[in-house]
Amino acid sequence: MKDLVASIAANGFAFARAAEMRGLLGRFADWAEFAASWDDLGLDTYMADGGRYRKRRHAAFAARAGEPIHRKPHQPHYQSRDYNPLNGGIARWFDPVLPEVASGPSMTRILDLCRKTFEQLSATRDWHIEAHQFRIEARSGEEGRPTPEGMHRDGVDYVLVLLIGRSNIQSGVTSIRGIDDKDLGNFTLAEPLDAAWVDDHRVMHGVTPVEPIDPAAPGFRDVLVVTFRRED
Repeated sequence: MKDLVASIAANGFAFARAAEMRGLLGRFADWAEFAASWDDLGLDTYMADGGRYRKRRHAAFAARAGEPIHRKPHQPHYQSRDYNPLNGGIARWFDPVLPEVASGPSMTRILDLCRKTFEQLSATRDWHIEAHQFRIEARSGEEGRPTPEGMHRDGVDYVLVLLIGRSNIQSGVTSIRGIDDKDLGNFTLAEPLDAAWVDDHRVMHGVTPVEPIDPAAPGFRDVLVVTFRRED
């Protein structure tokens, strides 16, 4: 974890390969069930570009100093148009993350690792946390756009983007840029548990569209996005 924290502190982001993440997270008793839950996401009906390529579920959590992370009542996801000019400016209600997924070993370990990591970068101990299950589908004649808003910040403090799986897709390159628009790095989340860690105050991030390798078969990119925002 020391190297991970040092990379985020020095560069504003870190690309952690699956082997490193497995070392930090340990073994998941429910990983197969956790990953399979991405097969049961609802369509994102808020896409201002008219696309029907994104499915998702959403959950909110809270962390208070000295207390375990706990789930908040289901609530909408909101971003201002300053951060999301495509889909922001409204309260967006998504299907909730299923209870057994939100409280299972995989999600619990991932959220705990985020908390331990981000609290080494900040004096804050009280957090509003959101978890998003995303599936981006790629079909013949319709590319999937993981970040349809383009290069962006999320309007939080820290972000984890964790690859759950990808099938029959090409591209999906993650780019990191400074607030001054300087290119800082490019990499592809290719193996389950490959991860991008982001200091949202210091860098922007975006992902290139994905297309199916075999146009006759479905393709998809599944990620878990976790955001931490300081609570006053």
